[in-house]
Amino acid sequence: MIDFFLIALPNALFFVFTAILVIIFIKWPLNYFAKLKTVNKIKGMPMIPFIGNVHQLKTKYELVKQLTELTYKLNSEPLWRLWLGTKPIFVFHRGDYAEVLFSSSKNTQKSVQYDFLHPWLGTGLLTSHGEKWAYRRRLITPTFHFEILNDFLHVMNEQADILVEILTKLVKEDRVINIFERLKACALDIICETAMGQNVNAQHDKTSEYVRAVSRISELVILRFFDPLQWSDFIYRKTTKGKDFEKCLKTLHNFTKKVILERDGELDDTDLMSGKRVAFLDLLLKAKRKDQSITYDDIREEVDTFMFEGHDTTAAAASWACQLIGSHPEVQKKLHEEIDSVLGPSVRPLTNDDLKELKYLDLVIKETLRLFPSVPYFGRTISEDCDVGGYRILKGETAVIFAYMIHRDVKYYPDPEKFDPERFLPENSKDRHPYAYIPFSAGRRNCIGQRFAQMEEKVLLANILRRFEMKSIKTIEELEPDGHLVIHPSNGIPIQFNLRC
Repeated sequence: MIDFFLIALPNALFFVFTAILVIIFIKWPLNYFAKLKTVNKIKGMPMIPFIGNVHQLKTKYELVKQLTELTYKLNSEPLWRLWLGTKPIFVFHRGDYAEVLFSSSKNTQKSVQYDFLHPWLGTGLLTSHGEKWAYRRRLITPTFHFEILNDFLHVMNEQADILVEILTKLVKEDRVINIFERLKACALDIICETAMGQNVNAQHDKTSEYVRAVSRISELVILRFFDPLQWSDFIYRKTTKGKDFEKCLKTLHNFTKKVILERDGELDDTDLMSGKRVAFLDLLLKAKRKDQSITYDDIREEVDTFMFEGHDTTAAAASWACQLIGSHPEVQKKLHEEIDSVLGPSVRPLTNDDLKELKYLDLVIKETLRLFPSVPYFGRTISEDCDVGGYRILKGETAVIFAYMIHRDVKYYPDPEKFDPERFLPENSKDRHPYAYIPFSAGRRNCIGQRFAQMEEKVLLANILRRFEMKSIKTIEELEPDGHLVIHPSNGIPIQFNLRC
C-alpha cells in the first residue's frame, strides 16, 4: 500500500501541475482571444490586449467628459464597449436597449466593482443579489410606507430650518456660499435622524469624527472603484489609502453598532404604535423581534446602506438644482410665484398637501435629475448570453447603464443640454420611452428610497426659495462635474444668495 502511494502521489502531482499549466498557458489565452474577437465586434475605444483601455481613461471630472464625447461619437450604435485589463465592459447609452437589462428578472446582480463596498455595507440591499436581496427588499419595503415618510417630513422641515438659519447668517458675512457643502451637511443630519434616530449635528459640527469618516470613506471607495491598481485587497490594505479606509471603517461600524444596541435596549414595542417619532432602525428592530434569524449585523448592513445612499445623492441633486435655478432667472421667477401662492408669507413647516401643490418645482427637480442623475451609471453582471442590437453580450461580464447619456438621447430630448423643466409636462412626456428617464435606476432593482429622496429635495429647495434669491457664479463647464459613483461638482457650487424682501 505504501509503495502504491509512493508511486501514485508523484504521478497525481504531475497531472495537477500539468493541468494548471494548460489552463494558464493554453486554455485561458484561447478563451481570452475568443472573447476578444466577439467583444471587439462592438465599436469602442482602441485597446491593447491584456491592458485594455486602462491607460486611456481619464480621472475625476474628465471621465464624464471623455465618456460623454465617446457616446456622442457612437450615438448611432445600440451600445459600445471598453476594456479594463482583460475584462470587457458593455456600455448601454440608450433607454430602448437598456430595457433588455432592466426588464429581465435575471440581470439583477451588481457588477464586481460594488464588491469594494462590502467591507462597509456588507451584503445589504444595495450590494446583495438573489434570494438574499429579494428577502431584504421585502423586509425593508414597509419602512417606506406613506405614513412613515409623512413622519420623516418633520425631520426634513426641522433640518431645512437650520439650513436656512445658517444661510441667513452667512449671507450677512459673504453673499457667495458653497451650497453643496451646506446641503451635504444638512442631508447627513436628515439621514442620521431618520435612519438611526441620532442627531450628529453635522450642520454645526464639522469636527465630528463620524461625519468626517462618512465623507472620507465615500471618497476612498470612489477612488478605488476606478483604479485597477487598487483592486487587490492584499495590496490595498498595505497602502496609505487602504489604512485610511480601515480607520474610517472602524469608526463607522463602532458608531452604528453602538446606536443599534442602545436603541434596541430603549425601544418599547408600544413606541412603534404610539405617536412617538420612529427611525428606520426602529422598524428593523421590530422586524428582528418577529424573526430571530435577523441578526444585528444584518441590521447594521442596512443602516449603513441608508447612510451611504441617503445623503450624498440628495445633496448633489439639490445642489445642481440650485445651480440651474440660479442661472435661469425665468425659472426662478416661476418658482417664487408658485411657492408664494402655496405658502404665502408664513414660516410654517411644509405639509404633504403643500408638496403636492408645488407642481412646477416637481418639473424643475425632474429636469435637474435628467441633466444630473445623482448616480450617472449603474453596473450589472450579465446572467446569460444575450443579443442586443445584433451584438452578442457575454454571460458573466459587466454591463454599465450610462444614465447620464440615456437622459441626453436626442430621440426623446431635443436640444438635450438645454435646461427645460417643461419637458416633463404630461403632454410633453406621454410618449417617452419608459427607460429614457432613469434617475433612480429601473426594473426590480430601482431605488427603494426614491420617494424619500424626492420629498427631501423638495422640502430643502422650497425652504431655500421661500427666503432667498439665488444667482449662479459659475457655468456648468467651470464647475467640472465629477462623475464617479455620485455626480459631484469638483470644487463645490458657489451661489450668490440675497434675502427676499
